[in-house]
Amino acid sequence: MTVLEPTVTNVAWLSDAERERESKLLAHFADFWATATGPSRDIYDRFIAACPMVDGITVEEITTDRVHGWWVRPADVSAERQAILLIHGGGYVQGTAKAYRGFVSQIVSRTNIPALAIDYPLAPEASLPAAPDAALAAYAYLVEQGFSRIAIVGDSAGGGLSLVTMAQLARQSEMPKPIAGVVFSPWADLAFTGRSMTDPAVADALIGYDYLADCARKYVGAYDPSDPLASPLHGDLAGLPPLLIQVGTEERLLDDSRQFAARAAAAGVPVQLEIWEGMHHVFQLDVAHLESSRTALDRAGRFITSAFDA
Repeated sequence: MTVLEPTVTNVAWLSDAERERESKLLAHFADFWATATGPSRDIYDRFIAACPMVDGITVEEITTDRVHGWWVRPADVSAERQAILLIHGGGYVQGTAKAYRGFVSQIVSRTNIPALAIDYPLAPEASLPAAPDAALAAYAYLVEQGFSRIAIVGDSAGGGLSLVTMAQLARQSEMPKPIAGVVFSPWADLAFTGRSMTDPAVADALIGYDYLADCARKYVGAYDPSDPLASPLHGDLAGLPPLLIQVGTEERLLDDSRQFAARAAAAGVPVQLEIWEGMHHVFQLDVAHLESSRTALDRAGRFITSAFDA
């Protein structure tokens, strides 16, 4: 096995104007979460759905006996048999494909590749292995629909589930392997071994350790938190496709990304890790406000299209 080192890029070009925009955005987040009313899942969906839909993108709901989600398609598809599987975040306890349609449209517009954003069973109503089973079923659905070249993209818990799905597919011979993976601030370690998870020097404006610990308890059920089905960091990473990992410096999940990139590279996986200075958890959602968000998604789009063109 070839042992590699991750390619680490520290993106540290924030202007004074961008820092001011980030500060104002964090203040807006604090006000939103302090004043929003209604069921927590509805509040989360409103927060995510603020990411704008790109003009010219079409959306279509699909429901089968195994898969529910939304197709998000560009006006002109660049090539047949190519698709993106998008797995949403939300700590495994909230989030919907419908709320993520605007964010998915940002990725689709940059790649000209259709994406299927899926729903999966949420905790505490469902625990492991329900979500990984749903992700594999969605991937199988794409293959059955004739898509032979598939990239997998996810954010936060969806990023962790994306990594779990890629690791499971690496062990199978029945389906084509994903050609690439892109994960934004992936939650890769529900055993909480990363220092940033409890480091008092890390100021995460969006998620805290106690919240994540509660989500993990609800999600893992009878499984051990270090089981690879829950925490891909602790699994066999050989055979994963080329990966792009983007994470901000101002978030609890920073070391999940660092540790996963190092372990995946050591297993022979080509990994690009981008650490964005001053950025919050899944800052890529905030394309309407931050140049950093737009630039990060541009880079993610180029990574995906390069994988499809290879």
